[in-house]
Formats: sequence, C-alpha cells, structure tokens
Amino acid sequence: MCDQHASSSFQWKTTTIVCIDHCCLNVQKKKKMSAAQRRRVNVHPSDEPESDYSGILNEGILLLVFESIKWDLQVLCLTASVNRKLRAIAKRLLWRKLCVFRAPCMVAALANGAPNGRIGGGWDALAKLMFFCSGCESTRHFIVSRAIPGHFTRASRFSKTSGRSFLAKKCRGDLLFVSDPCEHPMGDKEDDLGIFRGVFRGFMRSKTRACLLRRQVPFDERVRCPYCGTRVWSMTAARLVPKSAARRLGSGDRRLEYFVCVNGHLHGACWLVPLSSDEEVCDDGEEDVDGDDDDVNEDHAGYDEVDGDACSHQTVTNGSTSSLGEDVLGGGPIDLLLNL
Repeated sequence: MCDQHASSSFQWKTTTIVCIDHCCLNVQKKKKMSAAQRRRVNVHPSDEPESDYSGILNEGILLLVFESIKWDLQVLCLTASVNRKLRAIAKRLLWRKLCVFRAPCMVAALANGAPNGRIGGGWDALAKLMFFCSGCESTRHFIVSRAIPGHFTRASRFSKTSGRSFLAKKCRGDLLFVSDPCEHPMGDKEDDLGIFRGVFRGFMRSKTRACLLRRQVPFDERVRCPYCGTRVWSMTAARLVPKSAARRLGSGDRRLEYFVCVNGHLHGACWLVPLSSDEEVCDDGEEDVDGDDDDVNEDHAGYDEVDGDACSHQTVTNGSTSSLGEDVLGGGPIDLLLNL
C-alpha cells in the first residue's frame, strides 16, 4: 500500500470514529433537551421513554456503520478506545457481532446455536483469540532462545478436527477448535517455532476440566491466559498431551507445550520439524501408544471461515474484505486490542 493510500485510509477511519463519537454526543444532548422540555410541559410519566436510556439509537448507528464496513477490526479497536461508553457497548455488543460475522459456524458451535448468549471469557476475548498470536516465552517445560512478541495475524485457520487431536482419549467428547501454528523462524541453527491457539465449547462442563480437577492439577504459577488474563493449567504438567497433537502440528514428541485457562482458551508452542520435498512428518494413520488415534478424514464440518462468506474452509481474516493477504491492522492497533 502506497503512503498516500495508507494516509487516506487512516484519515477515513479516523473520520469514521469522530463521526461515531459526534453522533453519540448529539443523541445524548437531544435526550437531555427533550427531558427538560417534558418537565416543563409536565408530560405523563407513562408517555416518556425509559429513564435509564439504553442507548438503542446509539447502538443502531454503530451497527449500521460497522455493517457498511464489514466489521473492520481496526475501526472497532479505535471505536472502543474513544470513551468509556463506547468501550462498554463494544464489550457488550460489538465484539459479539464481529465474531458472528467473521466466524458464523465456529461461533454457532461454541455458543450451542445461541450466538446472542454469553461465552466463556467474553466476546472480546474470543475476538482477540481469533486474530492475535499470543507470542511465546520460555516456560518450565518449553525453552526458547528468545521471546517472540504477540502480534496480529493476517489469516488464521481453526479446525475442530485439529482440536480433537489435542484431547486425551477420555476427553474426546469435548469440542475444541485449534488454529494451525503461526510459524516463526528462530535462526539457521534452530527449527521454526510454531505458536497455536484454540477455544473449548462449554469448558465449565467439559471432560477436560473434570479430568484436571480430578487429578488436582495446580495452576501454573507464572503463566496467565493472553486472551482473558485468568489462570491456566499446563497440559504438559498434567500429562494430558496426546501424541496425536504433535503429529497434527508437524512437530516431534515432547517438543510442544500448551496451556488451558479456566475459561477454556488454549495457547501453546511447538518446534516444527523441517520438511524435505520427499517426506511427510504427519502420519495420521499411525496409532498412538496409548491408543489415541488421530482423525484421518478432514471434512468441511471441521472448518470455519471468519469473513462471513462461507464455512467451507478454515480461514479467519482480519481485513475489511475477505482477502486472505490483506493486512489491515499493521502494527498500530495492537496496543488498543491488548487493552480491551
């Protein structure tokens, strides 16, 4: 994108936010004026709007704006940072709408067909998980030569078929969506680092959580969930990492670690085995020693597309259009989303 076009795009988005803010302020002023006028003419209370004005008109304006720009993630981040009221509306309504627009099939599965309901950790945390690679630092069971900072991803692929490979045999009844690893080169003498993330459906009632509690697995003392800030369990320490997870990631046995938080968000890292032109690392036909078979047949039911056009392949896009290669956010809005 040329400098002139980037500047024009930024000015347009800034103007959009200013217009949104002015609309909200004008509605508030009109509300106060009409209230004063009603007091003067002594209108009957039953004819007045609710005293705790819910901001429906404001929200209607916001929804129309975001629908017209196809739920642009950067504009939503900027909107939520304008003031406390818009931040609250975004947390209660806009993040949910963005998730439904970008990943309708995945959201429907996670919310049990009721996307207007609540979801573990909140819709803002789910939106962040869709678009944000959490980065990686050394942990007790996984050492890296240098820390990788978190960043937005241009495109991410989530699959419940992949998620099944991360579940122990006794927990295969749970539903888990897991992304393909985000690849990070670590130098000529090291394998590439893969960073992945995922989310459980109904984690409070899941077999995985019940297994963690039954084994009395303690929370990790240093790591927190990068998406909702809550405490996490190390699945490595809990001995709940099936060998099928390494195969699915294209990694080696005992060369990965991942965590699950109390809200069911998963994040982890692995070392990716380099591939030559005549070999494949992931052999889905091989059985685990403990009998945990990986799922061989990937079907379209395991995928989701987050731009709202279809659910036939596993793509989450963060652009204002469905273009996979479009990087709308750049580096600026990362701090905004981190603070939401």
